[in-house]
Amino acid sequence: MDPCTITAAQLTLSEAYPERFLLGLGVSHRRLVEGIRGHHYQQPFAAMRRYLDGMDEAARAYRAEKPAAPPPRVLAALGPRMLALAAQRRAGCSPYLVTPDHTAKARSAFGSSRWLLPEQAVVLETNPDQARAIARRHISRYLDLPNYINNWRRLGFTDDDFVGQGSDRLSDRLVDALVAWGDVERVSKCVKEHLDAGADHVIQVFDVEPHGLPLRRWRMLATAML
Repeated sequence: MDPCTITAAQLTLSEAYPERFLLGLGVSHRRLVEGIRGHHYQQPFAAMRRYLDGMDEAARAYRAEKPAAPPPRVLAALGPRMLALAAQRRAGCSPYLVTPDHTAKARSAFGSSRWLLPEQAVVLETNPDQARAIARRHISRYLDLPNYINNWRRLGFTDDDFVGQGSDRLSDRLVDALVAWGDVERVSKCVKEHLDAGADHVIQVFDVEPHGLPLRRWRMLATAML
């Protein structure tokens, strides 16, 4: 979708539902962009910068006719350059499959005035084998996406932690670092580590049923985090 179209959609939704819509933008991955969409995946950082330029130009034209404050947007940022771009362009950022250490580094590079919304995967299961099986099912889908592999390397993990394409090859070290599992107290402690590191919002809950909606677990964690 071109920048003008997405800007028009963002502004329309923001007017219709004030403070209810948050636009997230990401460069995606070569396998998805080229293999599924049929587009070229080249220089993702430069492509994101050009896309934001196009959005800003479209928004300025719109506000010239109907003045309004620009609605918020967040970037899917993992590496230092994309984090810096999010800060420069007055956007929040939403890192995925990261650790509290990444959150702390992101907040340090990002500044204090932008939204930092990392994903912390959560499994409310105390049996280690069952919990890690659910966690591996989640992480294994991303093993062929270099953006995540490169970021895990920046966080200190090595090929020994994720060599091969099978989910059973994921090390316990990687699984336990990316997915908080256990009882409510243990999981809440892991989530709090992100909040203490500078996160504004965190948590993605997974269940034994991959397509289920974990309402009961959301409520349990919400009560514990109050």
